[in-house]
Amino acid sequence: MYTIPDKIKLMINFLYTPIYSSHLPILIKVLQISEGPVLELGSGVFSTPVMHWLCLDTKRSLVTYENDKEHFEMNKVFETSTHEINFVNDWEDAKIEVIHWGVALVDHEPRERRVAEIKRLSQIADYVVVHDTEPDHDHIFKYIDNAFPLFKYRYNYKRRRPYTTVLSNFKDLSNI
Repeated sequence: MYTIPDKIKLMINFLYTPIYSSHLPILIKVLQISEGPVLELGSGVFSTPVMHWLCLDTKRSLVTYENDKEHFEMNKVFETSTHEINFVNDWEDAKIEVIHWGVALVDHEPRERRVAEIKRLSQIADYVVVHDTEPDHDHIFKYIDNAFPLFKYRYNYKRRRPYTTVLSNFKDLSNI
């Protein structure tokens, strides 16, 4: 049986706070209305288990990439034949351009790197779900000028902070 190390237990206690799960309602909705393989960039105590079980239930493949060793180790327990969990030292090494994704969640560190992955996904994912999109933090993420203009459709989920935005060049988001 897998035993969770004390360091990871402390990390879970720190991360287990509602602000880190504000993206779940819209992520779940997008997973329910979409089809095809799913990509998670940045694993977490909320997104990884939810995506794992929703994809397992609907027989969808899920690929997770993580660059933090502790997050990787914590979430490695979810790896199955349909859920691949990969560690990357450099996000350029994440093999995300190999297929067309039904859904891609962008919620990885370092934050400044997210725009690069959004650009990589702009023409190969039906739905790109981006966490932490409130305008007053755009000086960190730079989504407004560098990522959002790459997409034909955008939906801003603002019910809870931090905000989450859904982007697409393939699916009209007015039904969300």
